Amino acid sequence: YGSSGKFHAQIRNGAPFDLFFSADIALPRDLAEAGLSVGPVRPYARGRLALWSATRDASRLAVADLARPEFRRIAVANPRHAPYGARAVEALQAAQVWPAVEGRLVYGENVAQAAQFVQTGNADIGIIALSLAVTPEFAAKGRHALVPASLHQSLDQGFIIVRRAADNALARRFAEHFASPAAGAILARHGFELPDAPPAR
Repeated sequence: YGSSGKFHAQIRNGAPFDLFFSADIALPRDLAEAGLSVGPVRPYARGRLALWSATRDASRLAVADLARPEFRRIAVANPRHAPYGARAVEALQAAQVWPAVEGRLVYGENVAQAAQFVQTGNADIGIIALSLAVTPEFAAKGRHALVPASLHQSLDQGFIIVRRAADNALARRFAEHFASPAAGAILARHGFELPDAPPAR
């Protein structure tokens, strides 16, 4: 697990990965165009953002509420290389609170670390992946509110089999599994939309 942007750079530099699942489909597309994949990019999910807090009832909040001074530290993933962070920044800008919150943001290396900042009290609230907010670990400690998809670009996610795994039968079977209805049901249960579903609001 890590930021999609960093893994993209590592694969470009020859890192020994067999499969690359990215929170931003553009990154595996770039690798495929560079001849670093076996076959085309396969979409597998569409991610969603959520507000989550362990100390506030985030289910009653909207992105615009983050401008309130009580939210002294707001966690997001680093937008330079984490797609969830880039979309969180877009949502803050679209909600017209960016000038008020920019100086209060704390950046995780990836969305999981941003969520940990909130979980441990190092941030008051975070804009994290819905898939994290609905896990038993997070749901037991706080509540969440879905960030409207209209506030940011879609988090279309995709994966590739990396070229070095061209003859790896297990990698191919894993890729085939992700196209199955069973895998789709698991993803939907854990806060993802399926790629062929109409975009939510």
